[in-house]
Amino acid sequence: MTAQDQITTAPAIAIEHLTKRFGDNTAVDDVTISVPPGSFLVLVGPSGCGKSTLLRMLAGLEPPTEGQISFGGKVVSSGASGVQINAAARNAGLVFQSYALWPHKTVEGNIDWPLKVAGWSKQKRAERINEVLKFLDIEALRERYPAEISGGQQQRVAIARTIGPRPGILLLDEPLSNLDAKLRVDMRSELMRIHRDTKTTSVYVTHDQVEAMTMATHVAVLRDGRVEQFGPPDELLLKPQTTFVATFLGTPAGNLVPVTRDGDAFGFNGIPLVASAIAPDLDAAQLLYRAQDITVGAQDGRPNVKATYAESAPIAGQSMVTCLIGDLRVTAIVDGFFRAELGAEIDLCFLRDPDAIFDAHGRRVTQ
Repeated sequence: MTAQDQITTAPAIAIEHLTKRFGDNTAVDDVTISVPPGSFLVLVGPSGCGKSTLLRMLAGLEPPTEGQISFGGKVVSSGASGVQINAAARNAGLVFQSYALWPHKTVEGNIDWPLKVAGWSKQKRAERINEVLKFLDIEALRERYPAEISGGQQQRVAIARTIGPRPGILLLDEPLSNLDAKLRVDMRSELMRIHRDTKTTSVYVTHDQVEAMTMATHVAVLRDGRVEQFGPPDELLLKPQTTFVATFLGTPAGNLVPVTRDGDAFGFNGIPLVASAIAPDLDAAQLLYRAQDITVGAQDGRPNVKATYAESAPIAGQSMVTCLIGDLRVTAIVDGFFRAELGAEIDLCFLRDPDAIFDAHGRRVTQ
């Protein structure tokens, strides 16, 4: 294989054993991810998990402490060798959470400036500005200033400015977090359209798991600076490898029920839930039940437990019912509208066997 063949077949982004420390704090800890060309990778996790720091290293705004980053087979950052190609030379565009538009420039001026810095001719700049204005349906805003347009329009301008120079990689740092709920949904669809039409390899940071599962071709779930799981969104949802992923992804989140071995069954509160043969080497485990696997009302032939009613929320013709069993919070799905008196005792029925079983350390032990 020639060097050119290796570059052609290389991942669009290769992150290898990447670590970033700030003093005694490790923000990103030994992360390894390979992103195929044309992918839409979403980095998702709770606040402080390291996702924005990882994105800043991809953008060239932070050097890694250890490990390296390659774009298309070319090393752009390396903690060991000290390679740190500057942000402007990476062929990567960054959309900021705050939009970061120049207030003294018009919409056209904001889009024009990166093209001018990149050395585009006046004619080529004018052609490209017209293209992206039309592509993002903001032609009527050409002569307006950022203060004269809405938040959603500012976001479109920020995206137009970033894709103007045709970057090989598009980086987006929680770009929808400042928008209201309806506009977030609209812009989410718009970003998916942009990715579909441009086929630009994209990395998107969010704490919103709905955005992650809706937009991504690949998802990396981060926790405490480490990747808990990486893969296609349906794989993470259907086969979570840790209890953290199992309860972080999905709407509503999965239920984890702690059980102990009692003879030939794993039981909860003295009620057998599943045969212990499912995990013969464990004396205690955590069972994953989806909300749709639990309902309200006792049924013959299935495990039933007493619970205390907490709340209910309507969702697509069903009710998402939340109950307490001691300190354990459990969510069930009921057809139609359901409401009970706060604190009322109700029966919960486990309709099916658990979706997965995890050991005491939160690792999946069934596939």
